[in-house]
Amino acid sequence: MIEFDKASVTYPGGVQALVDLDLIIEAGQLVVIVGLSGAGKSTLIRAINGLVPLSGGTVRVDGRDVGRASGRELRAIRSRVGMIFQTFNLVKRTSVLNNVLMGRLHATPTWRSMIGWYRRRDIELAMQALERVGIVEKAYVRAANLSGGQQQRVGIARALAQDPKIILADEPVASLDPPTSHVVMRDLQRINHELGMTTVVNLHFLDLAKVYGERIIGMRGGRLVYDGTAHDANEQVFRDIYGRSLTADDVLDSPAA
Repeated sequence: MIEFDKASVTYPGGVQALVDLDLIIEAGQLVVIVGLSGAGKSTLIRAINGLVPLSGGTVRVDGRDVGRASGRELRAIRSRVGMIFQTFNLVKRTSVLNNVLMGRLHATPTWRSMIGWYRRRDIELAMQALERVGIVEKAYVRAANLSGGQQQRVGIARALAQDPKIILADEPVASLDPPTSHVVMRDLQRINHELGMTTVVNLHFLDLAKVYGERIIGMRGGRLVYDGTAHDANEQVFRDIYGRSLTADDVLDSPAA
């Protein structure tokens, strides 16, 4: 479970990214967060693993207060929270397998990671993660030689290799074309369904949110303005979230395959 209780974040200069947020995400849910740029979506996700500290209130992960966690406790929390980034954050000069194995660093002695001598079990986990996203045949290819969609799937595999309880995906399809966006979202949906991992995804495209979001959270100006099902998230709801009618930039061109 992830629980926000009156959570607030104010950045230098007085910008309020989260304002008195009360939100509970139950274990195993797939939640999509939507809103304009600056609505607080990324701040919400990054507060879950302590990458953004709260200015007020609390956020708890499985009952642990992230803001009050010691250094060791925070590392333990982060080890069970996989993070997927918009820009992939891969080491392009090394292999796909080595990139995925970086998800095992929290459980690997420093001397092993420095010389690249990973345990057999870690390599098995990394290969299983690559198989789950359908690119195990790319294990020994340099990451620089992959397409954008393949690189994002490596990012998903790296997060899976952590053996996490929670997956956080911060705008994971923002730099991908429409067909590839659906591939990545289907991967995340399948992982959530098959492994029961709590999955929280930030999206800009509203049609994607309706297709893949079992629960949609709408953010506007750092405040929660919608919390409900995709079925109930009609155009009026999105006008409330965005403060305007939908435009072509708010939806993907191609339909879900």
